[in-house]
Amino acid sequence: MTNNNEDNIFEALLEFLRQERGFDFTGYKRSSLMRRVSKRMQTFEIDNFEAYLDYLQVHPEEFLPLFNTILINVTAFFRDKSAWNYLQRHAINRILQEKPITTQVRVWSAGCSSGEEAYTLAMILAEAIGVENFRQRIKIYATDIDEEALTQARHASYTDKDLKPVPDELRQKYFEPTGGRYVFRPDLRRGIIFGRHDLVQDAPISRLDLLVCRNTLMYFNAETQGKILNRFHFALNNTGVLFLGKAEMMLTHTNIFTPLSLQHRIFRRVPSKNRRDRLLYVTQTETNNHTNNLERQQRIQDLAFDGGSVAQIIIDFNGILVLANTPARGMFSLNLLDIGRPLQDLEISYRPLELRSHIEQIYSDRRLLIVRDVVRHLPEGNTQYLDIHFNPLEEGNSEILGVSISFVDVTRYHELQQELQRSNQELETANEELQSSNEELETTNEELQSTNEELETTNEELQSTNEELETMNEELQSTNEELQTINEELRQRTAELDQTNAFLNSILASLQAGVVVVNTQFNILTWNDEAENMWGLRFDEVKGQSLLSLDIGLSVEQLREPIRNCLANTGNRQGMLVEAINRRGRSIECRLSFNPLIGHKKERQGVIILMEEMGE
Repeated sequence: MTNNNEDNIFEALLEFLRQERGFDFTGYKRSSLMRRVSKRMQTFEIDNFEAYLDYLQVHPEEFLPLFNTILINVTAFFRDKSAWNYLQRHAINRILQEKPITTQVRVWSAGCSSGEEAYTLAMILAEAIGVENFRQRIKIYATDIDEEALTQARHASYTDKDLKPVPDELRQKYFEPTGGRYVFRPDLRRGIIFGRHDLVQDAPISRLDLLVCRNTLMYFNAETQGKILNRFHFALNNTGVLFLGKAEMMLTHTNIFTPLSLQHRIFRRVPSKNRRDRLLYVTQTETNNHTNNLERQQRIQDLAFDGGSVAQIIIDFNGILVLANTPARGMFSLNLLDIGRPLQDLEISYRPLELRSHIEQIYSDRRLLIVRDVVRHLPEGNTQYLDIHFNPLEEGNSEILGVSISFVDVTRYHELQQELQRSNQELETANEELQSSNEELETTNEELQSTNEELETTNEELQSTNEELETMNEELQSTNEELQTINEELRQRTAELDQTNAFLNSILASLQAGVVVVNTQFNILTWNDEAENMWGLRFDEVKGQSLLSLDIGLSVEQLREPIRNCLANTGNRQGMLVEAINRRGRSIECRLSFNPLIGHKKERQGVIILMEEMGE
């Protein structure tokens, strides 16, 4: 098969994964992807992508192990300690100094894997701002594409080995021992929100002060990296900070990020000229004239809103529930005390639909958004379908004051419109950000531009090579950890065996009789110290030799028949008394007893011979 055909089949495999499981790997580096998929194929001794595609179609249970192999979840607390120290001393302290003390600090840990970096962020922020202020001001969003890793992260439970990089004082302060593991403090855990997010396809979290995405971009090709970095630029505030991994240089995006520390991969957002407005909540003032008329008109508006037939709520720009009409209060169990509370504190913020991300999209797109066929499970066991309308509330000067959210019950129309709604959902696509470059340059700058482009190409190639090496390093680290576990098990077993041998040797040495153990071929397996004292031969001289071939003061030939009888379990004779000459040349009477050596399956593997000197 040609390389071209192999590449086409691999692309067909990626398309199959996207259609069947919703994982879009088209923006990932092909060399890394092929290497990870090939590693999984070796498990089943499959040598080509076409055969593996056929295997996936027949064995859907293979998807999960494949995704775990592709998405390398290698992370740790305080990974690259010096980089975290710089981030804490310079970037985080600067962010906190520039923010008003009553303002929320928003942080995003993208590609959080099993949660170690998210909890590292929580610890250093709590140290910088204090635990009480952390609970009130800090909000950490931790996302990943791997649901299995997110499940582990949500449990916030780690082993003693996982916590080795965490300083002792931080471990004692932020982790509680439970059942042989360590669990992150529940009161601070509430400030961390874990969720599935695809950096390539999903809209970014916005209005961020700090964005941490370490050793994730290196798995994407240059084009996809550029798109993701533009989204990061959009997500951050003007003074926001971006923290990347040590293999991610970002040399060709200096127009949107400027380095605070290139060594530690910490960058600051470059403000854009046409950035999205950060609107503040606007309060209206009333004039003294016509006060009664305005109050009357306001009362009529309130009654009309409250008596509407469709459940509706109003959220202001600061995320506060301002209004909720009678149908909304009845549908979602709201009361008048809930008016004025933050939306994030209410159940309606995430059930039946996560509202805050759609509200962020409204502020971004500034147009009506309709989410159709949202499923709501009623307490009595019925299912309700809602169309949820998000409508921006704009003043004449185009300032967005808030969002109106309407919940339209479309249950009775759902079955008739299901196919149409599915088609509409498939047609909804996100607008791609287009960038245009000005190619009209003056003639005098052409030579300089050509040189710069060659340097950028060289830097890209070096960066790509560095990222490939980092990826292989991650894989080697994962394999190393597996080998360490196996070595530890072997060490324990060797120690147990040494202890058993020492115990057995101690018993043999303590016996006052000579002990000789032979196998079924009469070859010597054991020869204790008393046997050496009786016949003058050391164990290393007789080990492995036939007992019947030894030249000692005992007539060994007469032992042949008793040994055979013991091996065959025949005959009643258990011992015998024979004449012998010991190593000193003195004639002795020697009592011999024969006992079978029994294996773990009850078979006879040899004979244990006890030799006791009875005197002259």
